[in-house]
Amino acid sequence: MFNKKKKFSQDGPIQYGGLIFAILIIGVLYSFVIRPKAHELKIESRLLDSQEQERTSATERSIFIIIKDYEQQICLTLMVWAIVILAYKFFLVFQEKNLLQHEFLNLQKGERIIPKDALKYYHEVETLLESRPTRGYQLLPDVIRYALHRFHSTQSIQAVSQAIKERLETAAEQLDSNLSLLRYIAWAIPSVGFIGTVRGIGEALGKADQAIEGDISGVTAALGLAFNSTLIALFLSILLMFFIYTLQSRQEGLILSIEAYCREKLLSVIKTLT
Repeated sequence: MFNKKKKFSQDGPIQYGGLIFAILIIGVLYSFVIRPKAHELKIESRLLDSQEQERTSATERSIFIIIKDYEQQICLTLMVWAIVILAYKFFLVFQEKNLLQHEFLNLQKGERIIPKDALKYYHEVETLLESRPTRGYQLLPDVIRYALHRFHSTQSIQAVSQAIKERLETAAEQLDSNLSLLRYIAWAIPSVGFIGTVRGIGEALGKADQAIEGDISGVTAALGLAFNSTLIALFLSILLMFFIYTLQSRQEGLILSIEAYCREKLLSVIKTLT
């Protein structure tokens, strides 16, 4: 049956593995590419003559300068982690969609399923799943088995229809609940960006005396941290929310497709004896 131990909720290893992967890949990228390149650009900008202000401005707008700080690194790490989880969940939806093309009940044209034969078809579906174990963890065959079992015990088409609806509602709630970590990441990214903003403004205020004396380089660098962290965080948050809503839409569409499949392939072929 479809429950918390099944495939939709077996994403713990993906979540932990995705976090480790994100930390490693972004950490390596920052250590060997982004920060060295940003440091190189900073040195080049200091060597420029005061008459080359336009070139200096272009250097400060370099993507390596914009994302070099720790807040941006954390935001990008969270984004990569979310992408790993999203890719896994999109893959699960794709697998479920493919099952909609499969015939789980091998019936001849005009043949109907009566209550006493429901368990026979139930075991046929189980046999099919045992020959292809990965399908045993997916929603569609589980709903079919649950409906057949309910038909055998109640001998009521209305009860079967209600059972399918209840099963799919439970699945929809579980799918929505499994998005909680992604929603947390979507909240955490702009929060980390705001921390960078506060830190940058705090550093800028701490160097206000230098600005009064005529040296504004420290203040501009601190304000650059504040604005850059906000820019990156908001951009990543908008992008991530788009993917989350797209995934949620696909999952809702999957539930509706499975319900339509059950009406067409199951409810239309069961028959009571009364």
